[in-house]
Amino acid sequence: MEAKNAGASLDSVIAAFNARVAELQELVIARNMYPASSITDLSAVDAALRAMELQVQAIKDRLRDEAEAIPKAKRLIEASLRQKKKLQSLSIHVPSHVPERMPMLKADTISCRLHDAGNQNPGVGNLRLEGEPVAIPKEKKGRAPAPLWYISADELDSLSSYMRGRLTLEKVNAAINDMAAYAEANAQLILAPKKKVGESLWERALELRDIAMTEGIKGKHFFLESDIKGPNLKLDNTGKAILTVLRHLGRISEIRNGHNRVIILLKPL
Repeated sequence: MEAKNAGASLDSVIAAFNARVAELQELVIARNMYPASSITDLSAVDAALRAMELQVQAIKDRLRDEAEAIPKAKRLIEASLRQKKKLQSLSIHVPSHVPERMPMLKADTISCRLHDAGNQNPGVGNLRLEGEPVAIPKEKKGRAPAPLWYISADELDSLSSYMRGRLTLEKVNAAINDMAAYAEANAQLILAPKKKVGESLWERALELRDIAMTEGIKGKHFFLESDIKGPNLKLDNTGKAILTVLRHLGRISEIRNGHNRVIILLKPL
């Protein structure tokens, strides 16, 4: 209730109360014409007046409490509106459904593969490939994981209808999630020591390390076109359209490295 409306309501109550008092005063004057029979009636009137006074006082107290609560309620509403705007801004940049990251190649997984390979061929653990680097790069402490730079609805709407096609914000951002998973898996394989890499993966690890040292790729998260195997990003027409959109929006770039097509994750401008 607004403070102004509360005051108007209180004035109405007081006016009605005064009118009632006037009526009772007239009734008392009339009763005084017969004093012997009016004492009981006057006691009842006095009791009624006291009850009305208590009711009016209770109304005044309630109106005062509500008037004092109005500024607090306004501040709460303003804070709620600010929070709503923040949440709306966040919802624009986050898809309604974000699938979980693909399982990464962790040290214990790679070690398990090495152990399995050793069981199949007991001598495989002692083999040393020609051209094996003398020192394997060590993982830096605090290495950042592969980034997840989602696109916003405004960015998708800014594209031409021909480029956008039937793509939705959820599909594109789910594909970004997959790409980050591919890049993270490659980064872990590149940094893994040979003793924890299975023989079947060591050749790929060497290839990725060579690619990672290439000018334009060094220090960046990347994956190969051959890594694209879903679950959300696949090398079909939809997947190719998603890659085209992400190139246009500055989320990825592509470099040819030998027979490999390397896709680099870029930070949006």
